Amino acid sequence: MLGSIYALVALGYTMVYGILGLINFAHGEVVMIGSMIAISVVVTIGTGSGLPGPVVVLAGVGIAIPACMLLGALLERVAYRPLRDAPRLTALITAIGMSIVLQNLAMIVWGRQYISFPPLLPSEPHAVLGATVTGTQVIIVMLTLALMGALLLLIHRTRLGRAMRATSQSPALAGLMGVDVNRIILFTFMIGSALAAVAGVMIAGYYGQAHYHMGFMLGLKAFTAAVLGGIGNVSGAMLGGLALGVIESLGAGYIGALTGGFLGSHYQDVFAFAVLILVLVFRPSGLLGERVAERA
Repeated sequence: MLGSIYALVALGYTMVYGILGLINFAHGEVVMIGSMIAISVVVTIGTGSGLPGPVVVLAGVGIAIPACMLLGALLERVAYRPLRDAPRLTALITAIGMSIVLQNLAMIVWGRQYISFPPLLPSEPHAVLGATVTGTQVIIVMLTLALMGALLLLIHRTRLGRAMRATSQSPALAGLMGVDVNRIILFTFMIGSALAAVAGVMIAGYYGQAHYHMGFMLGLKAFTAAVLGGIGNVSGAMLGGLALGVIESLGAGYIGALTGGFLGSHYQDVFAFAVLILVLVFRPSGLLGERVAERA
């Protein structure tokens, strides 16, 4: 379940990097904004509306997705497009700056405190092959797999996907072939932001709360997942996210038990960033490598 969330967020990182060569460190804050907007909608509708819980949550998702797509489009148009020909370090600093700006805007709008997500999703535990899972966990995993499949179909079976792949190989040549490069890059940001909105609702629904600073650590872990799978590779981001979630959970459980709780769940972030260090040292291209052609 945790790996599914990492994979959805990592897709936003890897799609933007595959086309622009940019690490959008503000992507984690897009997840946070989606989570906050969904909670606001759910609380506004309220449990007293008489609607089933999943319907209320779907309403929150329905508002969060277009809001985050608009936010992603604004980030690309205002913060990144003017710096497209600037040195990469300039765009990287801008991405970090936008992350800080979005955090503070969220703090102004929603406050410093944690915001609770109403218990609207199924939470009854079920025993499956010796493990205990809930209906919410099953929904998260199944929805993530469906979204991943839809994204792969979009990239490999549609005209937009062909244009995205052409732009990732060479924006200049794609433009000469009639592809509107600016439009394709804008769509890429919007698609990644839509997935980030869904991931934000998943996190809020599962943990029952959200916070203006929640996107920072989540963004770093999703970036780690993208690097693990091979940043720039969509399938690699999916694999990296699922693998990182499993590594982090098993590390916190089994290694925590072996060390008497010294490296337990409170230190689970250690396992994620240890993986990042090992990948950067021994296999910088990631598990699947970066399948993008040399730019012209």
